[in-house]
Amino acid sequence: MKVVRLLQVMVLICILMVPVLIVLFLRNFGENEYDIPVLYENGVEDPFGDCNFTSEGQHYIPEFSFVAQDSSVVGRAEMEGKVTVVDFFFSSCPSICPVMSQEMERVQDAFRNESKVQLYSISIDPDYDTPKVLSEYAELHGAKPEKWFFLNGPKQEVYDLARCGFILPTVDGEGVAEDFVHSDKLALIDEKGRIRGYYSGTNREDVDLLILETKILLHGKE
Repeated sequence: MKVVRLLQVMVLICILMVPVLIVLFLRNFGENEYDIPVLYENGVEDPFGDCNFTSEGQHYIPEFSFVAQDSSVVGRAEMEGKVTVVDFFFSSCPSICPVMSQEMERVQDAFRNESKVQLYSISIDPDYDTPKVLSEYAELHGAKPEKWFFLNGPKQEVYDLARCGFILPTVDGEGVAEDFVHSDKLALIDEKGRIRGYYSGTNREDVDLLILETKILLHGKE
């Protein structure tokens, strides 16, 4: 019994040491061992002229201000100096959104006590997803105030932001849940407003990678 107890204690110690070892690795070896790309350094292709990009060079998330589930105004300005994980969804989505929101819960849990990480879930059905509806949805998924924001904005601004800001395909379903089209990707945005990666919000391994690379942005060096 003493041997079993000793093994249990050793396993527990190993488990508790994992986060510490990860942070030490990122701080000491991140610069040389793991490079997270900066996407769209030379601008974004716009073959059909839908986005009217006015400049070449590094693409940054453009300015926007939407209403959160608590009726506060949240947007691009609040992303400055923070790492932000962003997805586009709608609360009545019958397919991928529930899974995406569950994975966003995991991201929130991983950074619950990290003030430099926040989450934005932006509704592509703002006519239905009022702040009241979003507040109920946020509560359903255990969203932490000032950590995970569910955003409602003018429809055209939302779709322009999705397509031309975050470079994610989005199609208006005109109120019919089955007709909405949006990406399952979670976008990782750094403190300067640059897109650093896309990860499938319906794939647990992809979200694990998102969590790891978010830690690297926080503790590593570019």
